[in-house]
Amino acid sequence: MTETTKTNAGAADATGGAVRAGAGSMLRRTLGEQRIVLVAWRLLVLQNAHPAVAAGVSQLSTYRNHPWRRIEHTMDSGRRLFFSDQEALRREVQRLERSHRRIAGTDEQGRSYTALDPAVRVWVLVTLYEAMTALRALSGRPLHPVQLDRLYREFREVCAAFDLPDELFPPTAADVPGYISATIRDTLELTGAAQDMLYTVLTRAPAPRRLGRLRPAWPLLRRVVARFLTTLTLADLPTEFRAKFGLPRSRSAALLSWVVHHGARAVAVQLPDRLRYRTLPSGDRARPRQTGAPRQPRTVRPRRDNRPGRIAAFYRQVMDQTGDGRLTSADFAAMAHNVCWPLELDQAGESAVYAAFDAWWRHLLASTDSDGDGEISCEEFVAAMLAGIDRDPGYLDQGLHLAVRAMFHAADLDRSGLLDAEEYRTLFGGSRVHPAELTHGFRQLDTDGDGQITEEEFVRGFTEFFTARTESVAGTQLLGRP
Repeated sequence: MTETTKTNAGAADATGGAVRAGAGSMLRRTLGEQRIVLVAWRLLVLQNAHPAVAAGVSQLSTYRNHPWRRIEHTMDSGRRLFFSDQEALRREVQRLERSHRRIAGTDEQGRSYTALDPAVRVWVLVTLYEAMTALRALSGRPLHPVQLDRLYREFREVCAAFDLPDELFPPTAADVPGYISATIRDTLELTGAAQDMLYTVLTRAPAPRRLGRLRPAWPLLRRVVARFLTTLTLADLPTEFRAKFGLPRSRSAALLSWVVHHGARAVAVQLPDRLRYRTLPSGDRARPRQTGAPRQPRTVRPRRDNRPGRIAAFYRQVMDQTGDGRLTSADFAAMAHNVCWPLELDQAGESAVYAAFDAWWRHLLASTDSDGDGEISCEEFVAAMLAGIDRDPGYLDQGLHLAVRAMFHAADLDRSGLLDAEEYRTLFGGSRVHPAELTHGFRQLDTDGDGQITEEEFVRGFTEFFTARTESVAGTQLLGRP
């Protein structure tokens, strides 16, 4: 062990993670760089090639219909794990464990799986470390053994919070390549989820929310982005992986990889930190979110009953989480998951949210599934909602309102019985939502203008979305400004 290694190890032992938390952390400097996104798709393919991961993703994940949100969640979780203090790290690990406890079942081959399988969790974690080393190697600046040892030690300090058996991890950085190769050889499969990541997810992905004026060009841009990422990922995957599954690596793909990675490194080292990093090694955001005055809503000309179109949009954008054109219990579990994701709830709090969304699902199924197939189409949903609302003033109380009230209570973190602007932003915000949109939404629901949203104001907003015949009331703008 070198003197430098001894010093760093001692600092970590003495401070409970000072190496990981400090601005000089190699882990943070590598993971926080913007160019880490160049190996993100490669990472997802490797993770989803594990049969247990693929089974959970295929049956329960929303990545097909909401890939950008899925990536956002992954990056936000990574920031909580690797750029926070020990207490925040502990809370994030607990939150992940609560979420993963619900992911279990049997795959298409009849094999049981659970997201809490220690070996599966170790694979997911180690592939993240491997992605960081691959980024450096692909850019022509591979880490030398001492750097690899330091990076792996910092990485394992974070992994210790998961309380996984040490013997499942590669003992040292030098053992990681052998672990990766053995897992590829003995365990990985070219699963449907991995193939989706490689070839199809981006070909149907919706436009990123912040595409701005380029949004109309997204159908064309999507093809270019999908082709680029598929070619780059195929070129960058480990040799053993490509050999096992017969995946081609053309000369043009190899050239693209060289140009992209070498070019990104050459540019990155010239940039100031605020542009080079997504998250600074200190843990601060490189470019803090800017707040601003919301745009004035456009005057909307009232139209005759526009509820059908609005309810159908809610079905497509909010409820059909899996993107398969039908509602099942998996979609409601996914909605509950997305409510809980940004909130630091305990087990009882999360269970209450999931129970409310399950009650909504059972109410809808009983009142909406006209053909008895156990699924709800968009047409069934729109027709049943309109009929139920027009027939029974208390129809929404039996389903939707249960979920909405559960959302309110989950977001009311200080238990004041009110949502302030910060609690509202935590519930509905995210890196893809502009602060001005959040401010506008909050003010729309805060009907008395006191800077707080009561539970009844919150419920009223959702009620108006489904019941108002025109777009002249605040609740109709839940999905954005018209």
